[in-house]
Amino acid sequence: MSETFSPNQPTGQRTRNLNDVLQEFGQHCRLMQDELGKIIIGQQAVVKQIFAAIFTRGHCLLEGVPGLAKTLMVSTISRILDMEFKRIQFTPDLMPSDITGTTVLDEDDRGKRNFRFVQGPVFTNILLADEINRTPPKTQAALLQAMQEREVTVGQTTYQLPDPFFTIATQNPIEQEGTYPLPEAQLDRFMFNIKIDYPTLEEEEKILSTTTRGERVDIRKIMNGKVVANLQKLVGSIAVSQYIVQYVARLVRATRPKDPTAPKMIKELVDWGGGPRAGQYLIHGGKAVAAMEGRFSVSIDDIQSVAIPVLRHRISTNFQAQAEGMSNESLIEKLLETIPTPPIEKFV
Repeated sequence: MSETFSPNQPTGQRTRNLNDVLQEFGQHCRLMQDELGKIIIGQQAVVKQIFAAIFTRGHCLLEGVPGLAKTLMVSTISRILDMEFKRIQFTPDLMPSDITGTTVLDEDDRGKRNFRFVQGPVFTNILLADEINRTPPKTQAALLQAMQEREVTVGQTTYQLPDPFFTIATQNPIEQEGTYPLPEAQLDRFMFNIKIDYPTLEEEEKILSTTTRGERVDIRKIMNGKVVANLQKLVGSIAVSQYIVQYVARLVRATRPKDPTAPKMIKELVDWGGGPRAGQYLIHGGKAVAAMEGRFSVSIDDIQSVAIPVLRHRISTNFQAQAEGMSNESLIEKLLETIPTPPIEKFV
């Protein structure tokens, strides 16, 4: 993956090189999935969504009951990508400085005292915020600047985080006693809200068989931080037509109950819908899916494949929806069936 795409090349040469790089990218993605499959059984859709977020500089929120290998999945991905990985166990007594770092007073050999900043665990490439809803809002908010601007401000000094930087947070959807739900402003910083379900019968049998032998599994390093940064630029160069932009805009606006184009079910069952950031992440996610499959441009299917993880945490349903048993996911699926694709312009 050392070859990079330059927009200053002649059109034919540029297209051929981009095609070669995309095909190589797709092969590397398959290799990464194969390596991850040595440790994680199943969960192909979850893995694909995490990779899509990584290659578009996005953050992920993983939801699943305990024991589904969420932490193991993230740590294994960091090994495959050969990037620095740190984990924070969020607890009620965790302070913001425990995440960002703190300033300490040092004294040198001459007796002179100086302030020195000690970096917190947020200074890494992949940060696992384990059970992020276990800590109070002031500590949760310590991640806002890091996730949005990729920097941390302590006192009057701003420190840049390593590049690339990703936050992958987890939370338990079952046990809610003593938890602090994430505010909407922080939820909106996550590109994907990924729900991890139980494995199938065949997958669970394979998990039990392979994890109880005591065998050591070696994981190959497929990429590194520099390659990932170059691939982020490659994904950003994937073409998005005005046709796709129009569809994304219609889809996002249809989630807002006060919008005139919103379907009746949205006006009746939803309090508020997605903002412009939802549309941005739909396009970014579609670009990543297209690039990982070795394609030049984004299709409607690419957008629809990431619609649920992008929109599920950006739609707030009301009591009527809960009474009717309508989940966010079912509403999004109905929207995808309801919202028509824009008309294709005809050239005479």
